[in-house]
Amino acid sequence: MKITVIGAGNVGATTAQRLVDKQLANEVVLVDIIEGVPQGKALDMFEATPVEKTDVKVVGSNGYDETANSDIIVITAGIPRKPGMSRDDLMNTNSGIVKACTEAAVAKSPRSIIIVVSNPLDVMTYVAWKVSGFERHRVMGMAGVLDVARFRSFIAMELNVSVEDVNAFVLGGHGDSMVPLPRYSTVAGIPITELLSQATIDRLVKRTRDGGIEIVNYLKTGSAYYAPSSSAVAMVEAIVKDKKRILPCSAFMQGEYGLNDTFVGVPVKLGKKGIEEIIQIKLNPDEQAALKKSADDVSQSIAKLKL
Repeated sequence: MKITVIGAGNVGATTAQRLVDKQLANEVVLVDIIEGVPQGKALDMFEATPVEKTDVKVVGSNGYDETANSDIIVITAGIPRKPGMSRDDLMNTNSGIVKACTEAAVAKSPRSIIIVVSNPLDVMTYVAWKVSGFERHRVMGMAGVLDVARFRSFIAMELNVSVEDVNAFVLGGHGDSMVPLPRYSTVAGIPITELLSQATIDRLVKRTRDGGIEIVNYLKTGSAYYAPSSSAVAMVEAIVKDKKRILPCSAFMQGEYGLNDTFVGVPVKLGKKGIEEIIQIKLNPDEQAALKKSADDVSQSIAKLKL
């Protein structure tokens, strides 16, 4: 198993580190355009492997020759979101970056599976899918796993319970139009609607939607990377180990949930082939309307792309 991580910034480097620590590949390749950065970080990671007893080769590169025949490609490249910057502000710059990275990577690894982490997430996943020419089950975006993790964290904090006992559900695009589903969110099997007031749930839903910018506002000069990298690696692990996990991911819609020709977050079954099934759950009219609005927002952004 060979995994390439494109982008050696905080998200990419932390993703690579977690892949090595979990020994999810025989070789991890870290790629970045800044000379010396991926090489230095990769060497540092490799020098930790004797201590951690993780027998994984780690390679850093400014090009793509070293990435040849990768099984999975994780794209984290792009400029970070800054205070006052909307996800749409990122789109024009990052679409060019993701396009170039995808073209270079798939030329060397035509049978790979692509996981996109770059923002704005759903639009960048569309860019990677369109540019790669891959089947839809081989290109997906990491957003739902992160959004669910944030929702679970906030519920656990509110109720002062273990995060292990909290399960949550989030659909839709990554950002302001995401659709958390409280009635599918539980604590030890108990719906949170029985444990929290509607006002509290609404507050936690809003905090989940604003989860990324909350951290941006704290850091001032950066954005989240610990939880995003963990979320991406959870998807990689499901694929590498053929776990058939049901995880919320950004997937290309072809009629599911009444949506077409756009990427949006939905529950999928992840296994060795990538997205092996899109799980369709019953939504009430309000939830369906919110999901459609979220998908429409992504479609409108996609329409502005110049590929």
